[in-house]
Amino acid sequence: METQKSLLKNRPFLFIFIGGFLALVGFSTFFTTTTWFAISELGSARSLGIVLIAITVPRILMMAFGGIIADKFKKTVIMFTTSFIQGVILVLIFLLSYTSSLSISHLVLLGMIFGTLDAFSGPAGASLIPKIVDKDQIQQANAIVQGMGQIGFIIGPIISGSVMEYFGVTAGYLVAAIIVLLSALFMFPPFLKEGPVANTVKQTPFRDLKEGFSYVKASKFLLTGILILVTLNFFAFGAITIAIPMLVETYGGTPINLSFIEFGMGLGMLTSTAVLGFLKIKRRGLTSITGLIATLIVGIGFSQVPNLYVLTILAFFIGFTMTFVAIPFFTSAQENTDPRIMGRVMSVIFLAMNGFDPLAYAGVTLLVTRGFDIQNIVLSFTMIGLLIALLILWRGKAFRQDKATL
Repeated sequence: METQKSLLKNRPFLFIFIGGFLALVGFSTFFTTTTWFAISELGSARSLGIVLIAITVPRILMMAFGGIIADKFKKTVIMFTTSFIQGVILVLIFLLSYTSSLSISHLVLLGMIFGTLDAFSGPAGASLIPKIVDKDQIQQANAIVQGMGQIGFIIGPIISGSVMEYFGVTAGYLVAAIIVLLSALFMFPPFLKEGPVANTVKQTPFRDLKEGFSYVKASKFLLTGILILVTLNFFAFGAITIAIPMLVETYGGTPINLSFIEFGMGLGMLTSTAVLGFLKIKRRGLTSITGLIATLIVGIGFSQVPNLYVLTILAFFIGFTMTFVAIPFFTSAQENTDPRIMGRVMSVIFLAMNGFDPLAYAGVTLLVTRGFDIQNIVLSFTMIGLLIALLILWRGKAFRQDKATL
């Protein structure tokens, strides 16, 4: 409890997690609005898949370079700049929607830019935390940041669903733009007073990139943790995320039903991050593997339930178990990584966390357009993921024992 109080008196940390909270509220408002627009206005699962891939693919292509930038420049400047530009992009989308000009081409182009900016802001924010808090506070700091983020993940869909229900899609985009621009204000560099850049080694971007991947490759702990995150995000989170709006439409739901299910997942994440904020995890590797197995088991149940209210409850448990996969591993990586190379290591981890979502989107969309039932698709994805998770549990002895020697 004392640790949390001291963190909340840390002004740079306070501004970072408020800014991150608002950024996630804005993004989840935009994301929910866009998924509903693609399904209801553009009228096909294919359109939804194309738009979501456009938003997320640039993360894969640019994430490693985002880590290089995070190690070379002040992280607060990167975070402010990316949030501000993302806010401007949302203003453009609002104006296109207001003039009834918004099309899939606009969403693809602007979504690509939006995703590219995420590739720079994610590693910067993650590598900033060890710089502004004490080492023994990192798990609590991650839990607070993740917790506030999940509140944002809860609030965003509620805002989006409520606004669209009464005022339409255009209003949803306007609200998202205002919130993201407000998040940029809290990330304004003079408010945060970041210290000097730790990486003073001057070398080519290619050598920077090679050094980062070599560092990760040399650590079995990092490689196993990254495989766990890839499995989580491809076989569980990615597949389920794109399946949710399809299931809502299939079962005759409305934007409010979509909001409820996404609310349930966000509430589950929030609950587990609150637990991690107070509970000190000792065997983080084993916790991550156990969380992955639990997520996939619940995902199997999620794939077979034709009731939107039960899906909301299951979404809560998916969100709850997912957090126990990411935060323990994330904390070990932050505590033990050389600060000089922190941004590049975080970029690889963020790639594993976020970069495989579009592959899941593409795979699920392709299978749906080929006539496969969405429930059976999610069942297949989660069962394959469960087999991989059990194999990791069997073979990953060093990871289970949390030998985080990086």
